[in-house]
Amino acid sequence: MDTPIYIIEETLLRRNLKLIASVAAKADIEIILAFKAFALWKTFPIFREYIHATTASSLSEARMAFEKFGAPAHTYSPAYTDDEFDEIVSCSSHLTFNSLTQYERFHQRAKTVSIGLRVNPEYSEVGTLLYNPCAPGTRFGVTADKLPEQLPADMEGFHCHCHCESGADVFQRTLTHIEEKFSRWFPQLKWINFGGGHLMTRKDYDVDLLISMMQDFHKRYPWLKVILEPGSAFAWQTGPLISHVVDVVEDKGIKTAILDVSFTCHMPDCLEMPYYPDVRGAEHIEEGIVDESLNRKSVNRKSANCEFTYRLGGNSCLSGDFMGFWRFPKELQVGDKVIFEDMIHYTTVKTNTFNGISHPAIGILHEDGHLEVLRRFGYEDYLNRMD
Repeated sequence: MDTPIYIIEETLLRRNLKLIASVAAKADIEIILAFKAFALWKTFPIFREYIHATTASSLSEARMAFEKFGAPAHTYSPAYTDDEFDEIVSCSSHLTFNSLTQYERFHQRAKTVSIGLRVNPEYSEVGTLLYNPCAPGTRFGVTADKLPEQLPADMEGFHCHCHCESGADVFQRTLTHIEEKFSRWFPQLKWINFGGGHLMTRKDYDVDLLISMMQDFHKRYPWLKVILEPGSAFAWQTGPLISHVVDVVEDKGIKTAILDVSFTCHMPDCLEMPYYPDVRGAEHIEEGIVDESLNRKSVNRKSANCEFTYRLGGNSCLSGDFMGFWRFPKELQVGDKVIFEDMIHYTTVKTNTFNGISHPAIGILHEDGHLEVLRRFGYEDYLNRMD
């Protein structure tokens, strides 16, 4: 295709889903899909073969769970609003409050769902503060010192989110803090949700450790249902974003290949985290210096001048819409493909139309080799955002 496109590969998606379903069965826990990382609802029939519920953080996500996935959502929001709350409840099976004040305001209107409270163990190993839900001053959750000894009668669960693409060893250390802070309330609960960030489909993730941890947890608290709600784990390594070179410009000896996609519009985590994506067939040049003006790494001019080495630039007007340097096996020409690997999670859900730049198309590569284009985007989509 000449247009940029995200392609999710059904074979790889099913690989992840089979592993997740296996972990859930062996650990006797429920693992549900977090829409904040992946929400391609046209793939939900595949998901329904392996999982039975999803997690939402807004009215739109809760409606999508109910209407498109076909099951009420496990819903959490930092702050529910009066005009949306009743509809959110109607689309939910579980509803978690972020604060005791939100609980007091709304819980009488949530009698049809299982009510939970988000708690903050004041411990997380997430290094990037932007993604650390337990950073000092966080707006997420209630600390142990603010909880009453006797929880309200209708409060049935705790929700605790501390991870971001983390390993089982991190969860093991975090779980110690969670139990130290909150286990005295466990006898009053029916369920506990350990949130997302459990990247169990990553190759180096210790799946056996996760399973044994959860089995041991059940022995200590056999009455508690355990829920995990990863997002990235479902769509991890399931497909690329295919872009094309539209121009090559040079300044001060630095060659930039300008693409028909944008980092700020289509791959925002690359700038926010930040991290360097893998580019198929290219070598990322890692040695560098810190560019203080952009607060991220750049490489020195000597490295940038290597033959067939290019900085990759997006097609928006944002000055910082570029990433690192990559060495290609040949000179890049207009029309050449540049393929970003592993671009399905936290991309389509976070894209925006800054500058009126269209979203890449979305496709699924079926197991029989047929590429089905699920959605194309254009001018009308931009207008609807402004309507």
